[in-house]
Amino acid sequence: MRPTVHDFLSQSATALAAAHLCMGAERSVTVWENHDDEVSYEAPERHTFSLYLQGGTGTSRLDKGALPGWQGAVCVMPEGEASDWKITEPFRFVHLYVSDKALRAAFAQVHDCDARRLDLRDETFVAAPSIAAPLLHMAGAALAKDTLKADEAFAAMVAHLTRGAPVLKGGLSPHQLRRVDEWVRAHMDSVIHLEDLAALTGLSVFHFHRMFKLARGMAPSEWVMMQRIHLAKQLLRAGETAAGVSAACGFANQSHMTRAFRKQTGMTPGRYGELTAGAVNYGR
Repeated sequence: MRPTVHDFLSQSATALAAAHLCMGAERSVTVWENHDDEVSYEAPERHTFSLYLQGGTGTSRLDKGALPGWQGAVCVMPEGEASDWKITEPFRFVHLYVSDKALRAAFAQVHDCDARRLDLRDETFVAAPSIAAPLLHMAGAALAKDTLKADEAFAAMVAHLTRGAPVLKGGLSPHQLRRVDEWVRAHMDSVIHLEDLAALTGLSVFHFHRMFKLARGMAPSEWVMMQRIHLAKQLLRAGETAAGVSAACGFANQSHMTRAFRKQTGMTPGRYGELTAGAVNYGR
């Protein structure tokens, strides 16, 4: 496993993590403070979205012409992209770290499209309000240890990410994906087998698994679990009991639901229900 940008910064003698929040689903947010430093990110794991909260004019990216940053500037560092930075003045910034799988799956769900249409480019010191505003909310959420607020901000950011038009080879057609999604939603309260999903597309189990992963960014079993958690959130917001939610979403038992829910959201179903009671929005 390669180090993340967070790992590189953690090794710095001057960088200080003022707040850190694990959001679940391979996502986390950290508010950093740094000064008088030089940092290199060598092919880091996970995508990094950055917003300069305070200061930044003393920070420059050496491999991009050493232009200075500024308060409010956004940087997008795709997974695997190396970069070199120099800091000469104190500044404060927030980082969102998210795996490629988690980001593409979220993009595919929010935009109802092939995950490979996500157009994520290396950006340094740009004005991007649709990214800056959610990152600012995530910074506040990290400081307040508010996972729900961070998750909502992440969804808002994903909704505004650019949708490209690459030449796609393989994968599944929009019709096949819709058919699978509709079938999953209709059978959420029961065990869902890979053979059932493959049959909907007329493909072999092996071929379906490969093509689905291309189109959705994650394996069918992971996608189904994401849909179960999505439904669980809706039911919890409506005030349903944990036992009722567990049965309706097809979990083996409440313990199974709690483990899966915490992994995806960073909090227990009980805590989520407390924070969102009465806030029903089935069209979300």
